[in-house]
Parts: sequence; C-alpha cells; structure tokens
Amino acid sequence: MEIKTNVMRILDKNKIQYKVYDYSKEEFKNAKIIADILGCDPEQEFKTLVTIGKTKEHYVFVVPSNHELDLKKAAKTVNEKNIEMISFKDLLSTTGYIHGGCSPLGMKKQFKTVINDSASNFETIIFSAGKVGYSLEVALSELPKVLDFKLVDIIKK
Repeated sequence: MEIKTNVMRILDKNKIQYKVYDYSKEEFKNAKIIADILGCDPEQEFKTLVTIGKTKEHYVFVVPSNHELDLKKAAKTVNEKNIEMISFKDLLSTTGYIHGGCSPLGMKKQFKTVINDSASNFETIIFSAGKVGYSLEVALSELPKVLDFKLVDIIKK
C-alpha cells in the first residue's frame, strides 16, 4: 500500500512532481542521519522548525538538516524582538504534525515561512512529507505554487 500524505495530496492537486523517500523501516534519530539514509547531500535535505515570537505569532523556518537555526537571524527576518522553538506538546495542536513529521506544507494554518537561502544552491530540495519516516524531493522553483515563503540566511555559521 502506498502512503499518501496531505503534503503529497497538495502537490498532486497542483500538478507538482515530486519524489517520495520511504525510510520508515530505518532507525534514525535526526535529520542528518536521514540525509545519510537517503544518500543525499545534507545541505539539500531540510528540516522544518516551528517557533513562536514575543507577539505570540508562529513562524516556520526550514533549514538544512546539518545546521541549526540562528534564532536572532530568524527573529529579525520576521520582525520579532525574539523567537523561541515551540514546545513538543504544542506542535501537534498548532501545526497538525508531530515531531519528526513536520512539513512546511499542509499545516493547519499557513504561517509565515522562511527557507534558508542555501536552498537556492539546488534545483530540488528534500523535506518531510508530513509523516515520520517519509520525505519528498521537489523542485524549489515549484514551491511558490503551494507555499508562500522567502529565502533568507537563517542558520548559525
């Protein structure tokens, strides 16, 4: 049986081609290990992080799997004084996703989204398909059809 996530349905509906990676049977602990399992450049495989600002607004940041989000840079890009990661317990109720299966597409509500500008180094990027153990690869040029985002440097150096 083939898995179809909401993220895949969104891409299908918008006629956007993508490649699915299923590593649900593999043992993994973080996004870096996922990149190794997929055999891709960790700079091309992205993780989705959800934050909350001082104003109580939520923001989504998408960064390469082998980097950390720079909270100061991220806050500046969304005009917040400061931001922090939301708690695991709030992730499902806020986004509709659980830790390890969070995708920038298909959240309960569309939050302001920033993808690290290094994504522009690749024709395609890989991110969670919205279910733990599944990722998908999609052309960065196609993403604006389904996701409102900006490309900015938001990682720690």
